[in-house]
Amino acid sequence: MESIYIFSIRPEYAEAIFSGRKKFELRRGKGKDLIKGGLAIVYVSGRVKAISGEFTIGRIIRGPPEKIWRYVRKKNEKGISPESWKFIAGAKTAIAIEVLSPKLYEKPVSLREIREVLPTWTPPMGYSKINKNEPIYQIFLSKLLTSKEVKTEN
Repeated sequence: MESIYIFSIRPEYAEAIFSGRKKFELRRGKGKDLIKGGLAIVYVSGRVKAISGEFTIGRIIRGPPEKIWRYVRKKNEKGISPESWKFIAGAKTAIAIEVLSPKLYEKPVSLREIREVLPTWTPPMGYSKINKNEPIYQIFLSKLLTSKEVKTEN
């Protein structure tokens, strides 16, 4: 079974991912349940509040924040902002998740739409793994993933 995750990502970082500028998503912690080749569904937080797209998880690099920062700055200097360093600095472990094949959905699914059907659903703080038997997958994600309505911006 394909591994599927929902990532909460701030609007400016999601835009950088979907425009092709941001090649790595940074996270604090070990990300031990992430699997290369998994599918990352992007919930854009902040003012957007919608499931807006997806990307395939490429390489997953784990280590001290300093090592991760040097790696992503070398590989994707223009796609990583100084605020990203502030986010991972001070963590025991950080991860860089390679972003492959980003796709922006033609019609995002807003948090309001989701909560009309699943009133108690809340987006993850960072990311969470999703099973195909969960209501969020069965009602919303399965339709998005089979839809041909995808914008590719890179």
